[in-house]
Amino acid sequence: MQETNLDQPKAANIWPLIGNFLVKWGTYLTIVVLVIFFTIMTYDKSFDMYPFIKTSNVIQILRSISIVTVIAIGITISLTINGLDLSVGSVASLADSLIISAFVWYEFGLLPAIVFALFGAVLVGLANAFLIVKLRIPDLLATLSMLFIIEGVAMTYTGGGSISEGMPNLDGTQTVGRLVPVFKELGLAPWIIIIMLVVVLVAHIFLNYTKHGRYLYVVGGNIEAARLSGIPVDKYRTLAYILAAFMSGLGGIMLAAKVGSSQINAGAGYLMPAVAAAYIGFSVGGSGKPNAIGTLTGAILMGVLDNGLVMMSVPYYSINIFKGAVLAIALATTYFKKK
Repeated sequence: MQETNLDQPKAANIWPLIGNFLVKWGTYLTIVVLVIFFTIMTYDKSFDMYPFIKTSNVIQILRSISIVTVIAIGITISLTINGLDLSVGSVASLADSLIISAFVWYEFGLLPAIVFALFGAVLVGLANAFLIVKLRIPDLLATLSMLFIIEGVAMTYTGGGSISEGMPNLDGTQTVGRLVPVFKELGLAPWIIIIMLVVVLVAHIFLNYTKHGRYLYVVGGNIEAARLSGIPVDKYRTLAYILAAFMSGLGGIMLAAKVGSSQINAGAGYLMPAVAAAYIGFSVGGSGKPNAIGTLTGAILMGVLDNGLVMMSVPYYSINIFKGAVLAIALATTYFKKK
């Protein structure tokens, strides 16, 4: 008689389970592995300490990802409708310019200055929605066009320069406006971190526990089915781009509070990290869809990687190689599962 190996089928069944586990929780495992790796590699023998896991460095990582996370939440919302907003970096630059100018040029108070900046950001969201929903321009092309337009608008508004306390107006007259002390505090820990966490929490509740959030997912899953179900598709697509711009504007305000001035194209560098964080979030928990908690996790992963590489004195021009590799791996785990 031919003997059967009963252990072989059992062993074969283990691998799919391991694969599913890695797909669902691989991002968290990667963060843990990176923390352990950087903790060991940055050990300071002179002081017998592990600077990477010091409270001050953990706070620094969270502070460094706060703006990226808020902007990435805007991208996440645009992804729910199967779109993608590439203008978020320029919108952040615009909001940064608007709120600093509101203080320095126009002597606004805190609340009017914030409203002024967010209003400008929302207008960009409405313009994006008009191009995409009404004129039916593909979202990538429409928001890419808006990226250049808003970048030009922001630079034209500021005269191609920075804005800070004490700098003269564009006409050469002296400015007397000052940043509100409370506003400066918003750019420091723990407030900037608290703002980030509140935004993530609100976005998570909105997307998962409200009718409007679920409708966004339905529209992104099958736009024709959503339309046949009676969902006002155009309304929710417009809402997604307005919210994306709003979050980008909020990120620009946080950037202004952190830096204390408005710099040329200050928000441009946040586009790709925000896109990376949002897409990494797809794989977190095996959700396979854009979600706020996953986006925060993606931002933490990128922040830990960035901070650790800097502490290891890796040349700045090589850091993006590692960031791109991590993003490619995260996307591979997400889309390989869908195959």
